[in-house]
Amino acid sequence: MASLPCRLTVLISPVLRKTRLALALMLLLSASRAQAAVPVAEANQDLTEMTLEQLMEVEVPTVIGASKYEQKVTEAPASVSIVTAEDIRRYGYRTLADALNSVRGLYITYDRNYHFLGIRGFGRPGDYNSRVLMLVDGHRINDNIFDTAPIGTEFPLDLDLIDRIEVIRGPGSSLYGTNAFFGVINVITRQGSDLQGAETAAAAGRFATYNGRASYGKEFANGLDLLLSASVMHSDGPQRLFFKSFDRPALHDGTAVDLDGDRNCQLFAKGSWRDFTLMGAYATRTKQIPTASFGTVFGVPGTETTDAHGFFDLKFVHNLPDQGQLTARLFFDHYYYQGNYLFDQNNPDNTADPTQPPLLVPNRDVSRGTWWGTEVQYTRSFLERMKLSLGGEFRDNVQQRQENYDVNPYRKVLDDSRSSTIWALYLQDDLQLLRNLILSAGVRHDHYDTFGGSWNPRVGLIYEPIPGSVGKLLYGEAFRAPNAFELYYEDQVSGKANPGLKPEKIRTYEAVYEQYFQEHLQSSLSAFYYRIQDLITQVDIGGGMSQYQNVDSVDARGIEAELEGKWDGGYQARGSYTWQRAEDARTGATLTNSPRHLAKLNLTAPLYREILFAGVEEQYSASRLTVTPGSSTGGYFITNLTLFSRGIVPGLELSASVYNLLDRHYTTPSFNNVYLVNNVPTGPDRITQDGRTFRVKLQYLF
Repeated sequence: MASLPCRLTVLISPVLRKTRLALALMLLLSASRAQAAVPVAEANQDLTEMTLEQLMEVEVPTVIGASKYEQKVTEAPASVSIVTAEDIRRYGYRTLADALNSVRGLYITYDRNYHFLGIRGFGRPGDYNSRVLMLVDGHRINDNIFDTAPIGTEFPLDLDLIDRIEVIRGPGSSLYGTNAFFGVINVITRQGSDLQGAETAAAAGRFATYNGRASYGKEFANGLDLLLSASVMHSDGPQRLFFKSFDRPALHDGTAVDLDGDRNCQLFAKGSWRDFTLMGAYATRTKQIPTASFGTVFGVPGTETTDAHGFFDLKFVHNLPDQGQLTARLFFDHYYYQGNYLFDQNNPDNTADPTQPPLLVPNRDVSRGTWWGTEVQYTRSFLERMKLSLGGEFRDNVQQRQENYDVNPYRKVLDDSRSSTIWALYLQDDLQLLRNLILSAGVRHDHYDTFGGSWNPRVGLIYEPIPGSVGKLLYGEAFRAPNAFELYYEDQVSGKANPGLKPEKIRTYEAVYEQYFQEHLQSSLSAFYYRIQDLITQVDIGGGMSQYQNVDSVDARGIEAELEGKWDGGYQARGSYTWQRAEDARTGATLTNSPRHLAKLNLTAPLYREILFAGVEEQYSASRLTVTPGSSTGGYFITNLTLFSRGIVPGLELSASVYNLLDRHYTTPSFNNVYLVNNVPTGPDRITQDGRTFRVKLQYLF
């Protein structure tokens, strides 16, 4: 770890040096312009000359997901980033994936069906976002078939209903169990009192993309807080998409026409009264697949996926007279997936032999998951020096069913039905050793009736020499249990089942330094190292078949740096840089889909008083290896611009966004559209992303 800064200096490309210089200049320019709106005495005040009382005025955001109760970010045993509702508006984010792509150290891969999240250099093919835990107001969203954390248009919540997004890095199994492998994302929703009336929104963009939303929220005199919302989205997608690997006359010269449509529907309701909160959601989404994934026939309509997820969550929070708090949760979820795939049995894998007439066979791939559970947590403070949390969780996977069959002629390929149970106990203690020194320690035991138990600890030492200046030393372990898809799915296209899979484990060491300068500036610097053992990964077992096996170990290290400023008048700037190296521990080879460098810049500035704002986003990603040996995508810069207006008419918000403003051509590695047969890819190993697109949006609160 001591050699990382020297190695980092050598590895930064000339392009990144220019980016860093531009970032510094833009931050200084924004700061100098903003100082005109700040009183001179305040602007010239030196931090070293400030009194302790003035230092105590440092504004520090809070986070809930790091410890399952609200605490300052500076006291949380993790490196935390927060995306606010205002960020979502001012930068025109359309999906959760857009918002997460702005966060330091995170990157997105899109295979024109699902969006996949990479974190700290890790984003493996065959992984459906199962190594990050997704929560909505503390409710687990990952399903019980694939363990997917949905972040694209399949995410069950409209972004307009989000108050903030908490990104909590590092192992979280000591509190949450499986899936909290690299981190936890907790989406906090708005309250009915935030609306106090009816709100509508409509948006239109390129590729015949349309969105509509109607919401109602109110806090009544009896204390009931109610929020109701319904949203719809439709997009035709690009009319023509070119794939070089299919560039043959028999395959439409590699061009898919009108095969990228996307549509969804989302319903959400939340009501709070006294100690109770009842939340429910249902969302369904259907997406065409233009990439001929899993060897389906290219360029012909009929291949698409549908995802649906609904849940109810009843939460009880009660403050006890002994300075304790009791939290209980009861939940029920149902998940449904259907893949409609069209295969040409005479031309498998799109070999496109012109002498063979097509023999099209539709195939259905269906998964149904149903689960319910409960969680109880008791938290109590002792003598203002200790905060102890004791909790337990039970989850019953009532249904984990996977089916696959050919429609015509009918042929059953797979019919696997399972059920399972999970229970867990956890303990966390935050002990204030000194006035400015906190020891945070926790451990959790999970027990699965499939493979047994897993113990996972977390320890953090948090030191705050002066208010707003914090150092953290963190250690954590986490596990990810093999999911039903990896254990039991088997067909003649994707692979062979492996019921003997074991959980994979990770150990992470991290050092974090955070600095807050009153309400204007804050910075973060962190260095991390992790090792994964018994990594579950897809292995080519011959004959065109693959299987999930515990075969890999991964070592990774990296540095993340961020500087953020906010000034009077609406000026904001945030810049981050990440260097990371993730490699196979046995061979030293760099992992696929793992960019060495990430750089991000966000700027917001008022154009006319506090009515019209401009939000500019610049993102850079270095090249990434694909699954094809020796092949990689190129690095790229992407620029997004949003104009945002509020206050021209009371209750009215208008925005116009241009994404990929400079119309850059770039690709990202393919995730599940391609697999290797004797080291030869069966489909495109990289997917072209959208060029310049736009969206205009209107929102009105009655």
